[in-house]
Amino acid sequence: MKTQWQPSADISTLKTRAEFLAKIRQFFHDQNVLEVDTPVLASFTVTDPNIESIAATCNGKTAYLQTSPEFFMKRLLAAGSGDIYYLGKSFRDEEFGAKHNPEFTMLEWYRVGYNDHQLIENTLELIFSLLPEAPVTKLSYKSLFEKHFNVNPHTVSVNKIKMIAQQYCDVQFDSDDVDVWLNLLFTHVIEPAMQGWFVVYDFPESQGALAKKAINEDGDVIAKRFEIYCDGLELGNGYWELTDAKEQRQRFENDVRQRKLHGYRDIHYDENILAALDSGMPECAGIAMGVDRLLMIKTKKLIINDVISFVFE
Repeated sequence: MKTQWQPSADISTLKTRAEFLAKIRQFFHDQNVLEVDTPVLASFTVTDPNIESIAATCNGKTAYLQTSPEFFMKRLLAAGSGDIYYLGKSFRDEEFGAKHNPEFTMLEWYRVGYNDHQLIENTLELIFSLLPEAPVTKLSYKSLFEKHFNVNPHTVSVNKIKMIAQQYCDVQFDSDDVDVWLNLLFTHVIEPAMQGWFVVYDFPESQGALAKKAINEDGDVIAKRFEIYCDGLELGNGYWELTDAKEQRQRFENDVRQRKLHGYRDIHYDENILAALDSGMPECAGIAMGVDRLLMIKTKKLIINDVISFVFE
């Protein structure tokens, strides 16, 4: 039995982890993608209402441990870095459990000139250089909701989707936000049914975050965002990146309004990323992946504690 001072993962797993990280770096070295080292502490953070940052005090002012290197990486892209990747720590508050730790290892990369589907292929190439190759099912967000619930998630009314959610889930709350019900159905019904490898693409416009908007073949406005899953476990979240500073500012302002509406911490958006977009950030696609979760699949571990050296104490 382990005592409290000992690492949470056994030494053999930590050796496997070191080899895993080396293989990731070799993959990007072979593709001429530059590794970058960005700050993990900054005076700004994300405005996303679904993500809570960990605050700190630095020189008497509030600072934040970064939930992702995204903003700094996009500033590098705007400065002419070309293809880049980051492999290091990120932090998120209120995330703790079998598959979450407040501090985790993030792999994030950007390919200049790529769209979302080109990056999907690049992501699968990386994954199957680390794990045994397997079949992959690629489906649009819309096709999944049509399959499971016979509705178009891009046009469904809040009353209709709420009624469906109440049929499938034990709901003890109410909301007039369509995305609340879409997310509930996605996480509680669709994700558990994803056995094997899945790529889900073309999310609702309202869930676009930092992704471009487009029109699908049925005339629906969608976000060029995709997610990678293995047996219902989310591994990565990618975008064909938004490069329009004006539209990004509007999305940030909407985030701020949503945060205030829900009583979350008041956060002002980062002006530097908007300035970088305005300066002419190149067309690109990017993705952030959880390395610890990938390693859980590699080692067949069921909890994140078993693949990291020490859990949060």
